[in-house]
Amino acid sequence: MLTVDFTRFPLAPGDRVLDLGCGAGRHAFECYRRGAHVVALDRNADEIREVAKWFAAMDEEGEAPAGATATAMEGDALALPFPDESFDVVVISEVMEHIPDDKGVLAEMVRVLKPGGRIAVTVPRYGPEKVCWALSDAYHEVEGGHIRIYRGDELLGRMREAGLRPYGTHHAHGLHSPYWWLKCAFGVHKEGDDAALPVRAYHKLLVWDIVKKPLATRVAERALDPLIGKSFVAYATKPHAPQAAA
Repeated sequence: MLTVDFTRFPLAPGDRVLDLGCGAGRHAFECYRRGAHVVALDRNADEIREVAKWFAAMDEEGEAPAGATATAMEGDALALPFPDESFDVVVISEVMEHIPDDKGVLAEMVRVLKPGGRIAVTVPRYGPEKVCWALSDAYHEVEGGHIRIYRGDELLGRMREAGLRPYGTHHAHGLHSPYWWLKCAFGVHKEGDDAALPVRAYHKLLVWDIVKKPLATRVAERALDPLIGKSFVAYATKPHAPQAAA
């Protein structure tokens, strides 16, 4: 389930891509399939080991084109272990709401991004996220949990302050907001058979949607995304430095 829309955020074979805070690796895998040189970085060692296993499996199955490469590594988003201007593309999805120094993270992303490079930032959308916080303290008051809720214009302002030039936004995962509202209402940390019946039923719907991709839910999600999309997605470029006067 991708949050970044690669029809709005084109990726060229051979692009060097950083998936920062990659988690389970969903965007890193898609970039690898598209022929990029991918670095998936996260501070969670267990997730990085799993991502590395999936990269190896994709390579064995021939899921990535010849020439594409993929590396999974541990790292700190506030001290990226890469030289300046190392990447053509940076993706950071559902990460910045967890990090106290979000300005520091933006500065590091801009540092490692080449001039003319592209960045995709996704965060929980303000309205649906406020509902979750109102329904459940346990939703966000956990170690490593969400510490802020962004308004769209606030995030874009911080991106501009960091030296980026935003060029597009949209919302994603309109079908998923009701699921999280149900989880927050009935017990956000209850999983599997311990979850309430409405939560289990809605989860089955989401799994069916992800696996089958039926037209009906695709149309429904496109209609719901502008209204209750769970994620806010922003795209930006890093401008080229002005040419020095002759």
